[in-house]
Order: sequence, then structure tokens, then C-alpha cells
Amino acid sequence: MTQRAIFLDRDGTISEEVGYVNHLSRYRLMPNSLEAIRIANGAGFKVIVTTNQSGVARGYFSESLVHQVHARLTGWAEAAGARLDAIYFCPHHPQEGAPPYRAACDCRKPRPGMILRAAREHGLDLARCYAVGDGLVDLEAAAAAGVPGVLVLTGYGRGLVEHQRERLRAQPLRIVEDLLEAVRFIVGRDSQGRDANRIPAAGER
Repeated sequence: MTQRAIFLDRDGTISEEVGYVNHLSRYRLMPNSLEAIRIANGAGFKVIVTTNQSGVARGYFSESLVHQVHARLTGWAEAAGARLDAIYFCPHHPQEGAPPYRAACDCRKPRPGMILRAAREHGLDLARCYAVGDGLVDLEAAAAAGVPGVLVLTGYGRGLVEHQRERLRAQPLRIVEDLLEAVRFIVGRDSQGRDANRIPAAGER
């Protein structure tokens, strides 16, 4: 049986955007993120994180640190009664660093490689999935995979909407304040069987 999932960006969506998380102490969750994940779990969605981590290619930190951060995130989720079904990250950059990290890969967002890999490995029906993120690359990766994207105003999202909205080539299904509002919207929309037409953002109603 095919499954449905919500793909979540990490920094700026689940956790605070601090630039590069080059030390475990710099990794901090956004308020309500774990509640949002728990709601998605309860609604029958797999929750899968997809995140660009080019700091590895740039030499700012190692893959080991990325795994430590993800272990902490997974632990926090479990302690709160929430579940992350998978975490995918791209350590590459097309111009920075040295091989194997300097690479024009298919996993670095805005390319859809992480989403497509997750779909294969978890038996996902992408027509029933959603993606949530705070940046252009999140929306574009989702669109390239045929998945509707929801833009949050945390992280880089608010600045993107207020100052660079013309760059939104992949239009979001909805623009919301944070991950909790995004998940509540997705769960509500899914339960009502709405079509895939874009729903106006709060400021447009």
C-alpha cells in the first residue's frame, strides 16, 4: 500500500535558522515544532526531513556533526511522543570543497533527489504528499517532485515573502506563520478531500 508523507525542511522550519549549525549547542527547535510533528503522525502521515547541509562540503563541519544533530532531533521528538520516519540530508555543493562533497548531485535542493529517494524507500504516493519549508529551494524541490509546497514565515520565509516575492517561481499552496499552522492546514485539507488548487494565504483572504 502506498503511503503519504509530509516532507519538512530542517533549519528555519523545524529548528531556528542560525546560519550553519557548526556545533551541537547551536541547534534549537522552533516553538511548537514537536507538536506539529505529533499531529502529522496522528493523522497518518509519515514525517520525513529533507535538508541541504552544504557546510560539510564547505569544511565548516563534518558529516558526524550532522548525524549528532539529527540524533538529538530524533531524541527530542521521541521524548515528546512524536516520530520522524526518516531524515535525508545533502552534504554536497557544486562549486565548494573537494570530491566527493564537491558534486553536482541530484539531492541538493532545489533538485528533488531527496524527495524521490524517500518515495522509493518508503513506498510513498507523491500525489498524496506535501512539503513544508521556509525557502525557494524547498518549494522548487517539491514542485519538481510533483508535491504541493507550503511556505512558512519562520526562518527566511518572511523576508522572502515581503522582499523577494517575485522570485517565487513555484507558488506555494499556502503561506502560513509556522510549522504548526502548516500541519494543521495540511491535515484539515487532506481530511476534507480538497483539490490541489492553491489556497490563498492569510493576508489574501
